[in-house]
Amino acid sequence: MSHDKEQKAMSKEQRAVTIDFSLYLITDRKLLTPHSSLLTAVEDGLKGGVKAVQLREKDLNTRELLELAYKIRELTKEYHAKLFINDRIDIALAIGADGVHIGQKGIPAHAVRKIVQEKLRIGVSTHSLEEALEAERDGADFITLGPIYETPSKLKYGKPIGVDTLRRVKSAVSIPVFGIGGIKLDRVQEVMEAGADGVALISAILAAQDIKGTTEKFMRLLK
Repeated sequence: MSHDKEQKAMSKEQRAVTIDFSLYLITDRKLLTPHSSLLTAVEDGLKGGVKAVQLREKDLNTRELLELAYKIRELTKEYHAKLFINDRIDIALAIGADGVHIGQKGIPAHAVRKIVQEKLRIGVSTHSLEEALEAERDGADFITLGPIYETPSKLKYGKPIGVDTLRRVKSAVSIPVFGIGGIKLDRVQEVMEAGADGVALISAILAAQDIKGTTEKFMRLLK
């Protein structure tokens, strides 16, 4: 193995160690029940066992998002969980987040890596085998892949890709893959049997009447 390849392999191995969660909670405060706050909802998820949260509130302005990010950073620290910020590298660095998560229209992972070096882990949203391979080549530490099943929040990304695509992606990449899109309690087993390293959830947890209890049910299925 050449020095460059050896270094790259070691780098991937080192990064993989930091992806030590199986449930990736992605925020969307618009899904919450009336009179519930995002901070309370996230804390309920953390109490239920969540070890990684992605703050994804795209409609907030920079100051609002920064203020919210600081508060969620305190919560995740308290519960020994990781915090990823969607797209905003500047905010992720400012609040001392664990990572940043970028979409297909965001800055490519290789450019993010140049900015953050090893300060942040990088997650990338993917919707096909081609996008998954590109994310890995670009230096992503992990990817979300979907939508696996039909879900209103992912309709703009096209038809569900199903677990067969998940299997193909898992056999082609070496970085962790989190299934996303329409994953409910009764579908976790199928997703994990297809090779997923975990699941990324939005409405399945945040729209639940009992967020902590629902999270605990997911965690039991993922163990």
